[in-house]
Amino acid sequence: MFTSRLSLLWLLILPISMFFAFFLIPLSVVLLASFTVEGGVGFDHYIRILFDSYHWSVIFVTFQLAILVTLICVVLGYPLAWYLVRIIEWRSWRRICVILIILPLFTSNIVRSFGWMVLLGRTGLVNDGLMWMHLVDRPVRFLGTELGILIGLVYILLPFTVLTIGNALGRVQPNLENAARDLGAGPLRTFSSITFPLTLPGVMAGAILVFSMAISAYVTPALLSGGKVTVLAILAFQQYSTVFDFNYGGALSITLLVFTLSLIGLSSWIVRLGGK
Repeated sequence: MFTSRLSLLWLLILPISMFFAFFLIPLSVVLLASFTVEGGVGFDHYIRILFDSYHWSVIFVTFQLAILVTLICVVLGYPLAWYLVRIIEWRSWRRICVILIILPLFTSNIVRSFGWMVLLGRTGLVNDGLMWMHLVDRPVRFLGTELGILIGLVYILLPFTVLTIGNALGRVQPNLENAARDLGAGPLRTFSSITFPLTLPGVMAGAILVFSMAISAYVTPALLSGGKVTVLAILAFQQYSTVFDFNYGGALSITLLVFTLSLIGLSSWIVRLGGK
């Protein structure tokens, strides 16, 4: 018994050490820097952030984009996951579809964002298509707007919701749905009462994953905004790379982390409350 526990301890040393070295220690350094002011320790940087209208506008834009990206990814990801798991019967075609979904993940976000810069430009494929279909009279301005960032982030993060929801759908026992139909429930009632509640953990996992990555995204908003839209990640990066104000940048980073964790915790609590 003692030998097995000792072996388990040795196995845990490496991941625990990496957790401390690459997460807790850097986070502690950023946290301490955020409270460092001239002459000692204080809350000056946080007061500057929380009592300034400009910072609140940046926070609002950041969370608005992240929430919209999450909602759109869930709304688009659920039907795609349903098609992969429930509609496709030919296994080879299903594998091809899964490969097509995850293939963009092997490409850098920078490359994909540059691709969207070309597609969303005034002479890009998107505007050419809209004008060819006579939906618009002149090119639409996507770059430098929140809409352009939204399109880029949805494209980049959509596979994560498809995979998590698809995994949850694959675990739903068909016998439960068949039993509901035998008892007189229609397709809509079966989905709302059986299928969706059972897949809700997968939906929440995908939503949290997408929200966490969207709220902290830097490359895509920076490239597609062209410097015209500022989110918290861009503002924090500017303080570190341009202004070299590591203390203020640390406060921005911790503020983003606290707001993100608070919103994720609140949404999880609401879902648990609704499930009771």
